Parts: sequence; structure tokens; C-alpha cells
Amino acid sequence: MGALPKRKVSRLRRDRRRAHYLRLDKPSLLHCAKCGKPHLSHHVCPHCGTYKGRQVIEIKEKKKNE
Repeated sequence: MGALPKRKVSRLRRDRRRAHYLRLDKPSLLHCAKCGKPHLSHHVCPHCGTYKGRQVIEIKEKKKNE
């Protein structure tokens, strides 16, 4: 005999159990000191390429085909 549940788990019991790991938080955003646009904390700003006030990567400007 395999390990089978004795009876059906109710929706309330199932959802209460799942409530802890299904509750996702929005990522915290910071505003860049150089350009002022939002970016993830502890990450390089994707708009200007700075991290902690230093230029880390060079961002190439996108060409607009009009």
C-alpha cells in the first residue's frame, strides 16, 4: 500500500497552508542618485549604469528608427 491521504483536504485547509509562500512581495525599488529613475536595490541602474555613485558600466543609447 502506498502513502495515500485518508480523506480530502478541504479548500480552506489547503489555502491556509499555501498562504505563506504564495504571498509574494513587490521588489523594493530605489531612485538612482544620478538619473532619478527607479532601479532594484543592490543592482546597477539600467538607465545610466551607475552603482553607489560610481560609473560601473557604459550604457549604449538606443537608436530610434523613425
